[in-house]
Amino acid sequence: MGKLFLYFLALFYGMVTNFRNFLYDFKILKSAEFDIPVISVGNIMVGGTGKTPHIEYLIRLLDPLFRVAVLSRGYLRKTRGFRLVETSSSVEESGDEPLQVKRKFPGIAVAVCEDRVTGVRELLQMKNPPDVVLLDDAFQ
Repeated sequence: MGKLFLYFLALFYGMVTNFRNFLYDFKILKSAEFDIPVISVGNIMVGGTGKTPHIEYLIRLLDPLFRVAVLSRGYLRKTRGFRLVETSSSVEESGDEPLQVKRKFPGIAVAVCEDRVTGVRELLQMKNPPDVVLLDDAFQ
């Protein structure tokens, strides 16, 4: 019974994904493009799969060469909209992982926004805009 349920669940998931791709292919849903690289890190699993440590690895790799910004949705935050994370921010304001990243790398821009496109646009309006944006947990 379990295998049959999972088979139908996978079939349904595939149909929904194909329909969504169809909507993008025929420009019914629009994707956004930016003039800088945007690197998406994530998967369809929930927490604990190493996404934030990978973001930290990319920061160490890219920060010496580029102005790096990190954008996250801000899991556990109580605020809405775009918000720059400060080292003095609270988890309620920024979320747990964005605050962790900001405290480890205080020299880079870390922001939270539930809308990725809005978040990247806001980062690009900063006084010193980033050369590259890292999206943490991009596929949730």
